Amino acid sequence: MNWNSIKQQNYFGYLRIKPLKYLTRSFQSQIQKIRLGKITKFQRYLALSFCCIFLGLTLAQFPVLSTSINISTVRQELSENLLSQGIINPTNSISHQREFRGVWVATVANIDWPSKSNLSVDQQKFELIAILNRMQELNLNALILQVRPNGDALYSSSIEPWSAWLTGTQGTPPNPYYDPLQFAIEEAHKRNIELHAWFNPYRARLRGNAAFAPNHMASKFPQYAYKYGDLMWMEPGAKEVQDQTYNVIMDVVQRYDLDGVHLDDYFYPYPQSGVPFPDSQTYNAYRAAGGNLALSDWRRENVNLMIKRIHEGIKAIKPYVKFGISPFGIYRPGKAPGIVGLDQYASLYADVKLWVEQGWMDYLAPQLYWKIDPPQQSYPVLLNWWLQNNPQRRHIYVGNALYRIENEWSISEIQRQIAISRQTAPQLSLGNIFFSMKIFRDNRQGVNEIFKSAVYPTPALVPIMPWLDNQPPEPPSGIETNSGMISWMPSNSNDIRSWAIYQQFSTGWQLVKVVNKDTTSIRVNPGNYAVRAVDRMGNESVEQVISVS
Repeated sequence: MNWNSIKQQNYFGYLRIKPLKYLTRSFQSQIQKIRLGKITKFQRYLALSFCCIFLGLTLAQFPVLSTSINISTVRQELSENLLSQGIINPTNSISHQREFRGVWVATVANIDWPSKSNLSVDQQKFELIAILNRMQELNLNALILQVRPNGDALYSSSIEPWSAWLTGTQGTPPNPYYDPLQFAIEEAHKRNIELHAWFNPYRARLRGNAAFAPNHMASKFPQYAYKYGDLMWMEPGAKEVQDQTYNVIMDVVQRYDLDGVHLDDYFYPYPQSGVPFPDSQTYNAYRAAGGNLALSDWRRENVNLMIKRIHEGIKAIKPYVKFGISPFGIYRPGKAPGIVGLDQYASLYADVKLWVEQGWMDYLAPQLYWKIDPPQQSYPVLLNWWLQNNPQRRHIYVGNALYRIENEWSISEIQRQIAISRQTAPQLSLGNIFFSMKIFRDNRQGVNEIFKSAVYPTPALVPIMPWLDNQPPEPPSGIETNSGMISWMPSNSNDIRSWAIYQQFSTGWQLVKVVNKDTTSIRVNPGNYAVRAVDRMGNESVEQVISVS
């Protein structure tokens, strides 16, 4: 993927003609593009025309060729030649069911990682590696890592202070120094796991009265830091706060090799009975300046503009970075049949339906933290509502309350929910995200054995997002087998994140392993195998197929 070229192609989108520099590349490069299908319709038709003219002239001069060659014989001879080398014909039937298999790793209050705020750097790294190894063991493929729990940073930042959840004191860096986010990204990618950085846009403090670091947003903008119950919350309607959140997220997008940016359900705080949110001064200033929106509409507009701005900012810097939001699972009571509960539109001022309609995200992960059967908050009824209100056809990855197996639910409830999500895959229900990692980390209720045997027994690549990129990487070359080992050579392209290894069984092809980009050989049992290159977006190359005896 050349993102600069993709941006340039947008200017030629109507004619679908690429810029002139693409047409002046070497003939060999153009032939390679034809092989991979990475050409425009104009180039494809031009090449087809030349081929037809050449073929017509050839047949006219050598008419015997058109009658004396048995095509099936040629194919058989070619196939036998490939088999004699241990290579068999590729087949278009090689595929698997892609699925987003995510898990939230919450750092706030040390819920998942680090387990305590005073661990040594070695202990922090050890715990994070254990999480990633457990994810790999369970065939999970996406880590949603909370990097800004309350106006702080679990990464190196010149804008906000180090998180107290990491080092015990806000503003104090880890010692010896390291960058936890950079470390997590590198280790996740080694294991073919996506990393989505999870930000809380407005929360300044969860509880307590610990002092803020001088560069914390509550210290910089104390006039917009509101005490709300046990929380400290920043004013979503203040431009200074909006700019702070935006700049923080863009800084991380710019500097880190993220796969995604993730927001959860905390926009305006969940309402507390009898406690109004204290933003009257800011709202009155808005009205005095000529604004005419009602208070509720003004609050929603503050959040709407932030979501739109973040989406546009991410795509301007790195179009391939995914933007996902995980809202409260009910949009409005009564919108889905029989559903009652909190009205996030009126209480959190989150108009999620609008965001989906405008395409301001790449995936939505509604938190459906209820059972299948209760009619007031039914898992399948709510899921179907979100699927039916998705006109831009973005991906839906349901958020599941895995934590409830500890003392409320049986694991079978989670299994049934995943099955329901899979049944609606044609409507773009393409995965699940589980809250939270500590259930897997500690193997609560024996959940890991059930997931390994019955939920995710085989690996899966994440679903592709063709509106972001659908250009496959170049395939491996020089594939060969020796003493039970398959080896191959990568292309010269940097557009490879991993390698997908398929095996042929009596029931068809199955993805059996995904290895990182630095691996170019693998030991296997006898059988037929296919190797594909996979890019950062999950696009797969043409396969190279080989028989191992």
